Amino acid sequence: MMGVPATAADADVILIFGGDGTIHRHLSQLVRVQRPVLVVPRGSGNDFARALGLRKTQHSLAAWKEFIAEGKNVRTIDLGTITPIVEDAGASSGSSLPGTRFFCCAGGCGLDSEAARRANELPSWLRARGGYVISLLSALRRFKPVGVKLETSARGNSNAAEYIPAMLMAFANAPFYGGGMRLAPKAELDDQKLDFCLVRRLSRVRLSYLFPSVYLGRHLHIREVEYFQSERLRLETDRPVEVYADGEYVCQTPIEVRVAPAALQVITLSTL
Repeated sequence: MMGVPATAADADVILIFGGDGTIHRHLSQLVRVQRPVLVVPRGSGNDFARALGLRKTQHSLAAWKEFIAEGKNVRTIDLGTITPIVEDAGASSGSSLPGTRFFCCAGGCGLDSEAARRANELPSWLRARGGYVISLLSALRRFKPVGVKLETSARGNSNAAEYIPAMLMAFANAPFYGGGMRLAPKAELDDQKLDFCLVRRLSRVRLSYLFPSVYLGRHLHIREVEYFQSERLRLETDRPVEVYADGEYVCQTPIEVRVAPAALQVITLSTL
């Protein structure tokens, strides 16, 4: 008699060997099956694993052994969502399209998305050795600021109708991005909020100062950087631009970004 094929719903735990992009592509299924997920960092960036404290394969193995022994090191975390918006000439606010995507770490548009696009074109061995940084420096040569319009209660909606010339607009659920940059140093995986970082137009000299400060999370003191937290944000741009999240292409602007509270269970080290 033929057996019944196993499904994800039959599993007790789901193991993912890979980086942020691999996790990103499976998030919708992981949310649906609601099983604890153990990440083994085998990708080029591994920022999600880094946020969980699983910086090396050995850390994931230790977390696995702890789970097998006691099963208490499971943490429920939030995710972010990105929904493309179609503008309707008969409606001022537009309407959301089907195709909402989850993200685990961070996303954005502008200089960030251009760097992500270029990084994805690099060989895998180079992506794992500072590929995002290389692509970012390359993108700087020809990048032109993007006009962004933000709608969120966190900013008080002052001048909400105006386009702000910006280098990038990023949103994050985790503090790390781009292979260890502390883009959103105040972000927490389970605070039911997303962190947003807007970098306004600035000179290349100022940008050269900003770039290294991101690794230490000190860029928040630069006057062209605006940082805030919110459960939701609507983002429009003066021209359609690509949106990337977790290093993967998602859609083009305009978009709506939201937090999805308590969306995923992950296995971590209880000592963290």
